[in-house]
Amino acid sequence: MNKSFLPPDDMPPVNVTLLDELLQRQLAEAIGKRFYQACGPISRVLLSNCHWYFKTNASPLTLMIFCYDIESYWHIVNVTTQLLNRLKLFSHSAKIRLFPPTDKGAPWEIGLEETSDDEEL
Repeated sequence: MNKSFLPPDDMPPVNVTLLDELLQRQLAEAIGKRFYQACGPISRVLLSNCHWYFKTNASPLTLMIFCYDIESYWHIVNVTTQLLNRLKLFSHSAKIRLFPPTDKGAPWEIGLEETSDDEEL
């Protein structure tokens, strides 16, 4: 096992406390609010037709989107590049994980690193 060169005070906690979970939840909510405000009106309407949230305890920051119907799913697919563009404001390594309606396909994900710098998001 590798020993860290950092002092123990600089290491992450071994056990997650209730306070850690609360702060994590507050961070996700704050990012969600700011992200929604940064989106354009069309993206806001489309997101309102789905269940979505940010997963902040994973690396990278992940926008989870669950679509209730196939129409909403395809509309979200069509604005994925705009959503990725907004995610760039919050992280350099964010990704979107998109879930189609139940029994309508498999979830998929796309990250900022999968887009070209030449490609305009």
